[in-house]
Formats: sequence, C-alpha cells, structure tokens
Amino acid sequence: MKYCLLVLIILQMQMSINIMIVLLKNINRNDKHCLMNYIDNAFFIVKEEKIVYNIKRDEVMDMYYLDTDIPVELFQRVLKKKIYVDKSMLIDKFNDVIGSEDCYYCITRPRRFGKTINAAMLSAYYTKGYDTHELFENLKIAKTASFEEHINKHHVIYIDFSSVPQNCNSYEQYITSIYEKVKSDLIDYYNIKVRKTDDSLSTLFYATKDNFIFIMDEWDSIFYKKFMTDENKKEYLEFLRGLLKSKTYVELAYMTGVLPIAKYSSGSELNMFDELNFMNDDEYDLYFGFHEDEVKELCNQMSSIGYEELKYWYDGYYTSEGKSLFNPRSVSLALQKGKCKNYWTETGPMNEIAEYIEHNVDEVREDIVKMVAGIPIEVELEGYAASQLQLDSRDEILSAMVVFGFLSYHDGFLRIPNHELMEKFQRVLKRESMGGVADIVNNSKNVLDATIALDGQKVAQYIEEAHDREIPFLQYNNENSLSCVITLCYLYARNYYEVTREDKSGKGFVDYLFTPKKKGYPAIILELKYNKSVEDAIDQIKKKNYVERVKDFDEILLVGINYSTDADEHKHHDCIIEKYK
Repeated sequence: MKYCLLVLIILQMQMSINIMIVLLKNINRNDKHCLMNYIDNAFFIVKEEKIVYNIKRDEVMDMYYLDTDIPVELFQRVLKKKIYVDKSMLIDKFNDVIGSEDCYYCITRPRRFGKTINAAMLSAYYTKGYDTHELFENLKIAKTASFEEHINKHHVIYIDFSSVPQNCNSYEQYITSIYEKVKSDLIDYYNIKVRKTDDSLSTLFYATKDNFIFIMDEWDSIFYKKFMTDENKKEYLEFLRGLLKSKTYVELAYMTGVLPIAKYSSGSELNMFDELNFMNDDEYDLYFGFHEDEVKELCNQMSSIGYEELKYWYDGYYTSEGKSLFNPRSVSLALQKGKCKNYWTETGPMNEIAEYIEHNVDEVREDIVKMVAGIPIEVELEGYAASQLQLDSRDEILSAMVVFGFLSYHDGFLRIPNHELMEKFQRVLKRESMGGVADIVNNSKNVLDATIALDGQKVAQYIEEAHDREIPFLQYNNENSLSCVITLCYLYARNYYEVTREDKSGKGFVDYLFTPKKKGYPAIILELKYNKSVEDAIDQIKKKNYVERVKDFDEILLVGINYSTDADEHKHHDCIIEKYK
C-alpha cells in the first residue's frame, strides 16, 4: 500500500502523468488496481483542470473485454480512411435510454452494412478506459447536449462473438473461453474474491457495485459453426439471458448480428431485446448502410465514379419508409478503386441458400427466375430466427434471403436489389441441379451468338426448345412466363450488355433493351408479340422510335419475336432480325 499512498500524494501535488506511468511499472498488480480505482474516482477533477490522462488500461493490466482498447483502435482506423460517413448521431439515440428499462437493443442487418463499425464507435465513445474526445470532436455528436454527459463515463464490456479461440472444436470450449475472460477482467480490475459456491458472471458483476454498457458484436456468429447442436443453441441463449436479462448492472445492452434473436421459440429467452431489422426499423435505419444523399456527397468528393453507375451496381435496398439504401462496403471499395464490380465476397450463406433453392425447386426456383427477369414477387415474409436454420418452406427461404441481404423487401414485394446481387443469382441458375433451367441458361451463349449473326431462324429454334421443356412456369400461362423464357435464353448476354425490360424509350415502351457494356457489340432492341407477327414487332420498334436510347451506337439490331398459339405443333415461335439503318 505504500506505493498507492505515494501515488496519491503525487496526484494531489498535480505532478506530471509521465511520472505516474513510471511508478506504475514498479508496483505490483494489486497496488495497480488501487491506483486505477483512485483514477476512476478522480477523473472528473483531473478533466476539469484540463489535464488529459491517457493511460491505456493494458499498460496497467491486461483486459480482454472490460474497457479494452480493441474498439478504440478499430474506430481510429475507420476515421483515417479516405471514405467515412458520419453515423455518430446514433450515439445520441442511445444516450437517451442509458439506465432506463428500454436499454436492450439488437440490430440485425446483412453483413457489410456498418454494424461492427457502429459497435466500435459506441464502445470508443462510452469507455472509461481512454480519453477519446479527439476521435469525436469533429463528428456530429460533439455538437449535441448529451455529448459531454456520457463520453468516457461508462465501463464497457465489448465482446466480438465472431472471435473464436484457436483450435476451438466445441461449444463448451467457445463459451468457457468467453466466461473465463470476463471473469478474469472483473476479478483483476475490482480485486474480487470469488466464492466457489457461486462464481456466475452475474454474481461477479453485482459484486463490483458498478454499472456496465454491453456492446456485443456478431452475437449470432456461433450459430454457423458446425459443432453447434440444437442443445448448444439453447444453452447459448440461456447464457445470454443469465448475463443480461433483468440485471440492474446493465446500463445498455447493444447486440448486432445478421440473424434475429430466436424469441419466437418457446421460452422467450431474450424477449427483453427490441429487435430492429430491415423490415421493422424506422428509428435507426439512418445509421446502417449509405443513403442517397450520402452517396451523392461521396461522389462529389471522390469524382472517380458517377452516382448513376453506383446506383445501378449497389442500390436497391430500402428503409422501412421506402428510402433508397446502398451497400456501404461495396460503394466504399468502388470509389477507392475507381471501378464498379462485384465486391460481394461472402459466399458461404449464398451457397447454403442455393442448396435450399435446389431442394425446393418447384416452389422457389420459379420466384428466382422471375426476379432475374425483373418481375417482383409478392410475398408475406415470416420471422426467421437464428436458432431455426432449417428452411423448409418457400416463405422461410425467401425470408432468409432478405435477412442475408440477397433480396430486398418493400411494400410486400421481393426484388433482387442490384446488379451486384443479380450476378450472384445468375450463377445459381447455372447450377446443374437446377435441371432444365440450367440447360436453358447454359445454352444462352448460342442464342446471343445467333442474334448477332442475324440468324432469326436459329433464335426461334432455341426459344422453342426452351418452351418445350417440362417446366410449369415456362408454359406461357401469362405474359410473365414469356418474359422468363426470354430472360433465361438471353442470360449470357448480361456479361456484355445492360439488359433492361420494358424501359421507357421514344414514344412507348420497349420490351427488352440491350445496351453494350463494351465496344464491339451491337445495341439490341427486342420486341415481343403474342398471336401477331414478327413484322408487327419490327414495325412497332421503328414507328415508336425505340432506337432513341441507343442512337449513339454504331450498330443497332432490331429483333422481333412472335409466339403463336395456332401454329403447327412444333413451331410456335418466329423471329426476325435486321440491322437498323
């Protein structure tokens, strides 16, 4: 204790912080704890005198989760990036609920939508472990009334649940590692004596006589591990319940993930959480993903890529109010690299969903083909829970696709959000297990080649063969069925063209417009007719001036396709192709 007394004298004499650090290196662990408790109590006085203490906790003792430096350093790196969109007003939202009954929040969004960055930001702001004023002084939150009230005033438990111990092969190893680290932090920092009869985490937290903010990133990541059993999933939910539910030491609990909490299951283990996702969040949706105004401002700053190109590639998501939402990671990478391309790198869930599609061919495959054709799907989505990864019905599979960010949902309709995701779905349709659909798609290169070669007879033959396959939704029961056949037959063309359907052009609407992405390919205007003639289709293209949108291209092909119900048994389709002069 003599060293602690010496340090107290030094503090009272207002000697420099550097001397304190030297002394810290020469006192034992318990004495360090004594000093840290004094610093916590003295912090407000020191701050008022404008003496900034910047002692990192890990310079005093090693901490795994309690006021750790990990989120602080992560947020520092984010702020140093060329592209940063200020989402700090999220902090002001949570400042209003700290210490109240409504202090449990679970934000679920697809990956790459800013959840981890926001979790790091919140931790860096609230932690007592650092003076982080410098990080926030130029952000929007610094101008609010609540800024000084809460910055660096709270103990933060920050856990990244996606961080798995080395050589972890079981749930027991995983959860034991987390338990032991939290326990170690509390015992070391507060010098708690543990009773073997009750060493639960909640008992330890109560023993500190302190309050805590819990920031828990990627809470659901453990559900993807192969070693997780159904019983493990229940145990994990019970672990979180025992740690957080109805605990007065919880000032704020903020969890992020891709999958919603399984509160729909019996037991309602974590029903104290307010769950907020794409479909129901009208309060925090401004803080996840990039909005139109933010993307436009980034385009003005970077000027490497135009707004419309970014919108084509990465837009297509919606807030609960219907406002446009962009994939932030893809937008950032495109602007940094000066090129729009597919930056969607998460292949695991997409492969899993593709397997579910393949095993539910009759129900889901039709929906996917329609959406690839640009036809929205009307559906009522069901809740999709983290503990229920078995997808047995059409609605469950489609709900999962929205949760993972593969589809967007708005006003009761599902769509493929953008070109980046469209490429993914096109690849799914090529899988051998997709049966006849895959055969049509894999033949689509021949259809494009025949079109460019002005071989209308060959094009008609290929479309006839696609129609003749025993695929119920391709049997022309309505206009959408015909559109699905054309989409599949020309799917390969999307490698070289932007293909738009029923695009407003000239004096009317053209059925399909193929705009070349690269030089050397002709623009293509395709008009469909039903029980009329291919000549009628070509005449309509000319009379209504559909070429207006592609007039700057050196070569333009006009394609007329007619389907006749009265034709001979094996010749329902006709096609004529001519160059526009």
